[in-house]
Amino acid sequence: MAHVAPTSHRRGGGTHASHRGDSSDGPIQTTTWLGLTFALVLGLVLSSRDHVGVHAAGLTLLIMLMPLTIAVFGSAVRRGLGSGGAAFCTAVALTIVVLKFVV
Repeated sequence: MAHVAPTSHRRGGGTHASHRGDSSDGPIQTTTWLGLTFALVLGLVLSSRDHVGVHAAGLTLLIMLMPLTIAVFGSAVRRGLGSGGAAFCTAVALTIVVLKFVV
């Protein structure tokens, strides 16, 4: 039986750092909220355009951002909102996006 040389993920029996369950990172940064809000608004603007490609790009952006935004809100429940105003703006933008798809 051939010996397999250890690789970086097989080495040692030491402890490994894990970020799972670690809430020491602090609350969600304001720039995260503002970036999500900007991207959601940009997606709304692009999806309102008449050009087929630009419209499709806006819809694609919105569809990709919805799960990401929901995940950030889920993380904010554990870690803290950070800036409440920025989180509120992101929530309003997400609500508008959801209403755009529902209505």
